[in-house]
Amino acid sequence: MKNVPDIRLGIVSVSRDCFPIELSETRRSAVAAAHGAIYECKVTVENETDMLKAAQDVKAAGVNALVVFLGNFGPETPEVLLAKHFGGPAMFVAAAEDASDKLINGRGDAYCGMLNCSYNLGLRNIKAYIPRYPVGTPQDIARMIDDFVPVARALVGLSNLKLITFGPRPQDFLACNAPIKQLFDLGVEIQENSELDLLVAYNAHKDDPRIPGLIADMEGELGDGNRMPGVLPRLAQYELTLLDWAENNKGSREYVAFANKCWPAFQTEFGFVPCYVNSRLAARGMPVSCEVDIYGVLSEYIGACVSGAEVTLLDINNSVPADMFENEIKGKYNYNLTDTFMGFHCGNTPICRLKKGEMKYQLIMKRALEPDGEPDITRGTLEGDIADGKITFFRVQGAAGGGLSAYIAQGEVLPVPTRSFGGIGVFAIPEMGRFYRHVLIADRYPHHGAVAFGHIGRALFDVLTYLGVPKISYNQPGALPYPTENPF
Repeated sequence: MKNVPDIRLGIVSVSRDCFPIELSETRRSAVAAAHGAIYECKVTVENETDMLKAAQDVKAAGVNALVVFLGNFGPETPEVLLAKHFGGPAMFVAAAEDASDKLINGRGDAYCGMLNCSYNLGLRNIKAYIPRYPVGTPQDIARMIDDFVPVARALVGLSNLKLITFGPRPQDFLACNAPIKQLFDLGVEIQENSELDLLVAYNAHKDDPRIPGLIADMEGELGDGNRMPGVLPRLAQYELTLLDWAENNKGSREYVAFANKCWPAFQTEFGFVPCYVNSRLAARGMPVSCEVDIYGVLSEYIGACVSGAEVTLLDINNSVPADMFENEIKGKYNYNLTDTFMGFHCGNTPICRLKKGEMKYQLIMKRALEPDGEPDITRGTLEGDIADGKITFFRVQGAAGGGLSAYIAQGEVLPVPTRSFGGIGVFAIPEMGRFYRHVLIADRYPHHGAVAFGHIGRALFDVLTYLGVPKISYNQPGALPYPTENPF
């Protein structure tokens, strides 16, 4: 299953007709050679006719992410129309001057040309990715192109994404409110279904001949953590249900993510907790959010594209006890108590991101649904401490009154035993206490956050900027107060 796009890069050089065209072409070839994995279009754009030829050429070559290279000053109108006619993610970069002895016939003035390029992009409302300093040598630009790849992967993925939901959300989960116009603004399609639709589809997969093979796959993945093998047939039936629904309902889109109801009626009618299946699909680039959290799964999918790896969705859940901090964190790691918290969910984190994943039952649900007997319908969680390492906590959110906002915070999971249940870890983010109060609370974010296993904030910020998200918050250092922070 391939649910995250591959990026095929292409580079087109542009040339102002009063500059030597050879200058732009030679510099373009040097960039292509320095990168080593990019399609080099041999059509150099000086006018709109060239622009149409270049756009046709890169599309025919299967390019889905374009580098527009100002080898010299560049023609303002054709170069920005190239991005428009290409239709996919486009990056604009410019050549640095080569050497001090080439500043007469070999000077390109692309440094100046980038200013007019940016001005014309704005005039025409054309979106483009421009690196933080977009002028450089071939080697510099090759590194900029590498930075563009995860951004382009997310943008291509979103433009071909359908979010499929099975709801409604549980009672008193207004935090999972999801106005859908903002999804359409991002180019994402959505298909909303009833929990009953999912139940009908699940029942239709009873005795599916693929179930035994999928059970064997689950057994191999769980290994010694297969503590409740009796629930695997139900989970395998459910996984096949979701995969078939995705294939049969993606329509004109290439990629799918799910936002599904998962409690409390789910347990009584389906007979299990779906967390383990959610974890398996997330590991394959098809995240499934809990509690019909549509913007949660949108965030997860962006994270999967940017990181190129598995992601998860966690509650920003509980504080770290003071005695745990004193005994196992203080003096060992450069954090205050308020920089730490526990991220938790029932069992949806991929097993490869747990120290030791085990099939268990959902303790909170068992208290309500099976208080006196052995767990049956509350089985299905994948539990364990989340492996330590770098993380990025983030979320894109659609406000009920309209508009989009987002936050990004980089930190780590500490190698501290949680002594708790679920998929859970001790998280540390610099200045988390202030971020919690002046972003998460002040801006009314829900309790769910997407988690990528690595520091991907830089690329995430560029993706969200390209998409036009007007407010992107982050965990500001102590010397930089938040607008809502009391200075006294």
